[in-house]
Amino acid sequence: MLPSAEALEGKPVPRVTFKARPNDQWRDVTTDELFKGKTVVVFALPGAFTPTCSSAHLPRYNELAPAFRENGVDDIVCMAVNDAFVLQSWQAGQEAGNITMIPDGNGDFTEGMGLLVDKRDLGFGKRSWRYSMLVKDGIIAKMFIEPDKEGDPFEVSDADTMLRYINPDAAPREPVVMFSKPGCPFCARAKAVLKANGIVFTDIPQDAKITTSVLRAVSGGTTWPQVFIGGKLIGDAEAVAAHFARQAPAEVN
Repeated sequence: MLPSAEALEGKPVPRVTFKARPNDQWRDVTTDELFKGKTVVVFALPGAFTPTCSSAHLPRYNELAPAFRENGVDDIVCMAVNDAFVLQSWQAGQEAGNITMIPDGNGDFTEGMGLLVDKRDLGFGKRSWRYSMLVKDGIIAKMFIEPDKEGDPFEVSDADTMLRYINPDAAPREPVVMFSKPGCPFCARAKAVLKANGIVFTDIPQDAKITTSVLRAVSGGTTWPQVFIGGKLIGDAEAVAAHFARQAPAEVN
């Protein structure tokens, strides 16, 4: 039986040493290193490369990372009962550079949380139940545990729910996509503007499928890059620079 969120709130996180591979080098990472003196959001999931984890859970936390940091969160940690190589590969494929991936390979942390569950019917062995939590200086301030029911529920541990808890008035930025061309100086300029403004964006470079014809069909333009924010076409590098120049003075670059 899963513990209740209320039973865990106010308690310290389990003290565990993780076997991680930051920068492709083995290194022990302790819970003190992760949490002491920090405000950290943790989201835990059944496993890397699984459908809900790959399509929604990880991508949205990565996308909302700037909003979390603007609201006092020092780090966002993804926890899974997977080994370091699997999480590293998954992070690279998801382009989730805003997330700290922590492999709870032996399930010690998850077991200490009381959230290690049996997934042998799927051939997974022991895995983490899906949850999220806000940890302040090693103490669990808030828990969101998915309901104990069949399947893989995903109702309360999502990034938007956590952000609303931290700040109900938080206004996360719209998703940004840029169609770019390798070696294009205007594309480099647009990327620089986006990065300078702390924007998380998806870059779709020109290849055999993303051709100028595709660019024109999607954006109506034929010059690279073309940037979209929240489903709205912003345009080329000049348009992107002008868009952010119209923002509040603090965001002007």
